Amino acid sequence: MDTGAASADAGVIRRLKTGEEFKATLDDGRQLWVGGEKIEKVTDVPALKAGIDLLASMFDDQFTAEYADATTYLEPTTNEIVSRSWQVPRSQTDLADRRKMIEYTSLKTGGTFGRPPDLAPAIAVGLAAYLPTFKAKKSLIDGCNPDFAENIERYIAFGRENNLTASESLTGPQTDRSDPKAAEGSLLRVKAIEKGGIRISGAKTVGSIAAQANEIFFTNLGGIQSTPADACIWGSVPINTDGIKMISREMVSQPAADPFDHPVSHMGEEADQFIVFDNVFVPTDRIFNLGDPSAMSWYGPVCVFAHWHVLTRLAVKAELFVGAGQMILDVLGTDKIPAVQLMLGELIEYAQTLRAFVVASEALARPTEADVMAPDVSMLTAGRLYSIQHYPRIIHTLQELCGQGLVMRFGKAAFENPDVGHYLKDLLPGHGVNAMQKELLMNFIWDMTTGALAGRVALFENVNAGSSPRLRARLYEEVKRDRFVAQVKKLAGMDW
Repeated sequence: MDTGAASADAGVIRRLKTGEEFKATLDDGRQLWVGGEKIEKVTDVPALKAGIDLLASMFDDQFTAEYADATTYLEPTTNEIVSRSWQVPRSQTDLADRRKMIEYTSLKTGGTFGRPPDLAPAIAVGLAAYLPTFKAKKSLIDGCNPDFAENIERYIAFGRENNLTASESLTGPQTDRSDPKAAEGSLLRVKAIEKGGIRISGAKTVGSIAAQANEIFFTNLGGIQSTPADACIWGSVPINTDGIKMISREMVSQPAADPFDHPVSHMGEEADQFIVFDNVFVPTDRIFNLGDPSAMSWYGPVCVFAHWHVLTRLAVKAELFVGAGQMILDVLGTDKIPAVQLMLGELIEYAQTLRAFVVASEALARPTEADVMAPDVSMLTAGRLYSIQHYPRIIHTLQELCGQGLVMRFGKAAFENPDVGHYLKDLLPGHGVNAMQKELLMNFIWDMTTGALAGRVALFENVNAGSSPRLRARLYEEVKRDRFVAQVKKLAGMDW
């Protein structure tokens, strides 16, 4: 940990880790299974190691002139330089500044990390936005009485001071939907009260980046009609806590590939984890709700900042699609064909619409009861709904722009082969670019739209957002329509 010498600004301390310091924190005895085998170190898995190297480069970027503003800020309460991941926005300017970090991590990963390291802290910020509410709530489990608000504030300070990475897993495992009791079988539940904390058991799923992070943020959400008191819990613990076992899904990236062949998927991935909590101890000061069912209903307001993160990442990725689409027109010489221009126009429409939802959510932001500036939830929900409805079509359109280029791809080794490489170089050039330059672009678009990693990301986007009917139901609840009704009555002269 770099507690650092004071900078040129008197008294300012950097609370930042280097990439190597971050990687050292992961060698902590965490329990991980990949492909049915117990893994001694998370870096022993090539796909996870490549993803960790990518994350480590983000830590190093904090110290560069190019990325310091996007990744760090001066925390006024402590006069320290800390990660923007833990910034609590107090104004619209703060929101715009915090968005720099989201845009940075989205570009760094090509939007393929659905839960980069700055997402889980957004849940903690969401809790902080309603501190008075959580201050008023009390534990309904006898023998353990945390101060929820104090714990939330302490946790954010801990995250800032330690340049912490965190994962979040809020959803329970997929079970028999026809049986309302089935989902309760895997709920995180309090099993015992001990001095200084509680013991919990259960399971969470889609724990993206958990194996590559320091902490796991958890609660019980999804598919539950009513949550029993012993399952009403928000909390966070180190990922290497005794009793936490992570079972990884199959890897889909290609860390051993040449960067020319797979410009995106060679960078590794965030590996989703099935996370078992087997009698895990949660200290009292890491509990943000315990036993109070009413606190579970605050999922929507608390997760506004996470949903803002998701929509911003989708907007950044949409702009990458536009950039790649324009390059296809350039290298294939198709930019004068009206039908092709219209196809690129569809990509532009998608990107501009998502960006408009992001900007609108910030423009309509309002302070919460704790004076935290929260983006407008209805704009976020509408934007997320628009994104998942159009994402498959946008991917298809970008693939169509490439034509046979995605079907007939060749790796670097083929181009460098003395017997056949010259044929590829001579017969496959583009407009103003050589054959290898054109091929690199096709390989990038393959990784973003078509390969195994792209397929996993497309599925994640849909599952992560929820179904269209579910989002429309949220809009029904979120958007108050009284003003619109009053306008109709006034215009039509209706006095009822």
